[in-house]
Amino acid sequence: MDRTDNIDLETDAEALLPRRIAAARRTLVIACGALAREIVHLQRGPLAHLDVTCLPAKLHNTPSLIPAEMRRKIRDNRAAYDEILCLYGDCGTGGELDRVLNEEGVARIAGAHCYEFFAGADDFAAMMEAEPGTFFLTDFLVRHFDRLVIQGLGLDRFPQLRDDYFGHYRRVVYLAQFEDAALHAKARAAAARLGLAFEKRRTGIGGVEDFLTRAVRTVPTHEVA
Repeated sequence: MDRTDNIDLETDAEALLPRRIAAARRTLVIACGALAREIVHLQRGPLAHLDVTCLPAKLHNTPSLIPAEMRRKIRDNRAAYDEILCLYGDCGTGGELDRVLNEEGVARIAGAHCYEFFAGADDFAAMMEAEPGTFFLTDFLVRHFDRLVIQGLGLDRFPQLRDDYFGHYRRVVYLAQFEDAALHAKARAAAARLGLAFEKRRTGIGGVEDFLTRAVRTVPTHEVA
């Protein structure tokens, strides 16, 4: 079943995104569920020959579990694929994810988190230098802002905690992967709800595409019959 219409479920559930193209060399990308929509977009274009499986985005709430879950996913799929790639930042694992990937012989996209590989390392560093008190949003975080931020931090029940969590922030920077007026409005409303200044930067998904294009060995492809 094509699950691309239910990608919001990737906060909770693992999913194998639909395979559309057969290739001589089988490559699997293991990604965070928070990147599922971006990968679906690439699968509909230049990277249609990749298989993609996502771990639940909610693992970010317990980053210590990410390395073990990544190792499990690699070993569960190794026999079926010629090559496996990782589409995760370090994501708070303190280097443990890279240790696992080195042991398993799997390459990952460079960057501490998705903010860095969406914005680019230099631009991200410049934004943090200009204003260390920056809270970042991506398309995924905007879509799930109420659930992951407001409800996740208990601000729906204890709004007085807002200053405890966000008192040292000065602005929200919305890193937009796609141009979407509804998401733009929702991101601006999120910043207002947190009492922070709002900025938007259109990043696109070129960093993700560049990593996958460079990492994947070019092979002839054909349409699945």
